[in-house]
Amino acid sequence: MRIWLNGALLDDEATVSPLDHGLTTGDGVFETIKVENGRPFAVRRHLDRLVRSAVGLGLPTPDVAAIESGIEAVVDPAMPFGRLRITYTGGVSPLSSDRGTSGPTILVATQEIKRPSATSAIVTVPWVRNERSAVAGLKTTSYAENVRALAYAKERGGSEAIFANTIGNLAEGTGSNIFCVYDGELVTPTLDSGALAGVTRGLVLEWFGGVERDVPLEQLLEAEEIFLTSTTRDIQGIHRADDRELPAPGTITAQVAKIFAERSAENPNP
Repeated sequence: MRIWLNGALLDDEATVSPLDHGLTTGDGVFETIKVENGRPFAVRRHLDRLVRSAVGLGLPTPDVAAIESGIEAVVDPAMPFGRLRITYTGGVSPLSSDRGTSGPTILVATQEIKRPSATSAIVTVPWVRNERSAVAGLKTTSYAENVRALAYAKERGGSEAIFANTIGNLAEGTGSNIFCVYDGELVTPTLDSGALAGVTRGLVLEWFGGVERDVPLEQLLEAEEIFLTSTTRDIQGIHRADDRELPAPGTITAQVAKIFAERSAENPNP
């Protein structure tokens, strides 16, 4: 692991203040970037979203140039596959919801990880995404409900949990976007569902196409194919949704995966 914290390259003993608002209240935003053969993928898009999330949360606009320096410092050219994490918090603050005045904390770290499996299983959970939340559509560090939901899914043999929103429409996973195929048409929930505007999701829509529309949760189990998208998954077919088995990867899923692999190899910073 390599860690860059507030401008300094450190080892894995790096620490942040116990009064950091990201720790005490979850007041922060983050991005996860795939590292493939020593090259981070889609950095520009991730940094653009980091800025949008920070501004949406009311944090100071991140110093993108400083973060780019942190990325350069921590990326290992010899890393075959890894995760690069950028965390940007409200910094040292009172032990309350009020922010302090010391300025934000910026943390950039990399870690080698295993490549995800080509297919997986999903489990719908009894909790919902609040599409009207103050943090809807922002990639914040307030991830406790995702942690709880993912544990629920894993207890039931899944590797990802799927949320509906407050009006019963399909939203997203804990760290992924979801696509379904109906009558040969590729469909994904709208961003108004409360889903995050995933970088991989956006590239699939640009490079392959698809329809954004509301999908009632019960229609999830009527899909001909299902796949997830995320930074480290890329395109991951779903072979089981709750108790229903599906072909995976299906024909359209395989086409999307092929196009995504080809286009991302051609341009690592689309």
